[in-house]
Amino acid sequence: MARATDASLLLIKTAGPSHAGRIAEHLGVSRQAARLRLERLYAEGLIEPVIARAGVGRPRRCWSLTARGEAQFPDAHAQVTVELIDAVREEFGAEAMDRLISRRELATADRYQARNSRKEPLEARLERLAALRRAEGYMAEWRREGDGSYLLVENHCPICAAATACQGFCRSELTLFQTLLAPAAVARTDHILKGARRCAYRITPMETA
Repeated sequence: MARATDASLLLIKTAGPSHAGRIAEHLGVSRQAARLRLERLYAEGLIEPVIARAGVGRPRRCWSLTARGEAQFPDAHAQVTVELIDAVREEFGAEAMDRLISRRELATADRYQARNSRKEPLEARLERLAALRRAEGYMAEWRREGDGSYLLVENHCPICAAATACQGFCRSELTLFQTLLAPAAVARTDHILKGARRCAYRITPMETA
């Protein structure tokens, strides 16, 4: 069974649907070797073919992760977390769940702010935030866009089951980023829970807002 450390799976996870040529270039192997690797992953039910259209020319066959492939990047303690969320709601009500999420948000903000300073340039704060999120399993990265804004991308959500059961976690995450990166504006542009393959956030510095 392939694992999340498989370089082909990791590329498809972080870059989205990919064709054999792209994977061959990324791995530094021949196209034939890349195709053999993809056939193995397909036989294991980890990837599936999709048709990608880009510009003129014939559509190209790419490979995307299946649900089984996504499961190679596990949601930490998913079942236990969902059961706990359901138990808190049943025993104490939705308001209690909201208070717990708010408490988690404050604790996370305190922990991040201890490693981050608003006196630092925005790019330094973004790099620090992405590093913290990577350490927590979000596979985070950031880049500067042509219009002067930035994009913070989380290619994996290690608490996806919890966020699905209680979307307050997602609201809390957005609020946290807005607090840490202020006075820049932060808006979510891609959301895993709405069918996107990743979560992404547009960060707009005040001078370009």
